[in-house]
Amino acid sequence: MNRASGHSFDRTVPLPARYEVGLLEPIALFCGLTFVFYLWHMFGVTIGLHRLLSHRAFTCPKAVEYFFVFGAYFAFHGSPVWWATIHRAHHRFSDQPLDPHTPRNGIFSSYAFYREWHYPEYINPRVQSKDLLKDPLYRLLESGADWKLGYAINVVSSLLFRVALWAAFGPLVAGASLLAGFLALNSPLILNIVCHMPQWGYKNFNIKDDSMNNWLMAIICVGDGWHNNHHAVPGSSNMGIKPWEIDPSFLVLKALQKVGLVGTINESLANETLHAVPVAVVGSGRANVKPHRKHEREKTSVR
Repeated sequence: MNRASGHSFDRTVPLPARYEVGLLEPIALFCGLTFVFYLWHMFGVTIGLHRLLSHRAFTCPKAVEYFFVFGAYFAFHGSPVWWATIHRAHHRFSDQPLDPHTPRNGIFSSYAFYREWHYPEYINPRVQSKDLLKDPLYRLLESGADWKLGYAINVVSSLLFRVALWAAFGPLVAGASLLAGFLALNSPLILNIVCHMPQWGYKNFNIKDDSMNNWLMAIICVGDGWHNNHHAVPGSSNMGIKPWEIDPSFLVLKALQKVGLVGTINESLANETLHAVPVAVVGSGRANVKPHRKHEREKTSVR
């Protein structure tokens, strides 16, 4: 019995072992919290910014939309309108000179494209993202064509979010959230490089860009690593087409649909097992898709 604290301990356990157990518990808790926060931030990117705002691949109530979008926002991804506008431009000009983040223009340019503070002349959210600017909250976060102010608001808001977590739950929770946000910021930026390097993946569809499927990025980015599939059918919420191409983001959407939190889901990629077709998607132009294997072409339309 420790008379000062009133706590008892087993004297048969060596003192170093007791210290190790006491040290491992907060480390394990920190790692677990980081993982949970990472899932929220990463699903915020893959479900909120990517499949919902950029491609309108499913429908859901505003509360569900904001839950995912702000998961990405608090991971320092900037204005949701900016993110979606840049991504739609990426599909319009994929691996061409006007692509905002193709590795063909340099690895650093692909990773740090966000350092170009002004929209290029050919990218205009008032043209490519009019649907998103109808939301007053997204308009507020956008803060105009010169988005330095918008990104400053994003950084300050994200840091204040961690301050609130610290005040409510302590430094362990706040630190785990901050680390998870940093990881969820960098993972999609790394994907922009890895999944457009022909030597680092494989294709299911022969399309006129360098998009590749990469299993490691599919794990890290909860499904978005099946990137060649996505570029073939951008409007589909499901990015996996082969049995082993598991898409956690799509599984989350299907689970939410079963409990009524998600409405219509575009699953058009499931129809492309034997056929690859041209697909038009909001804000992303038309994907010129050719079958990777010799199969009969079937015409369909995706909205």
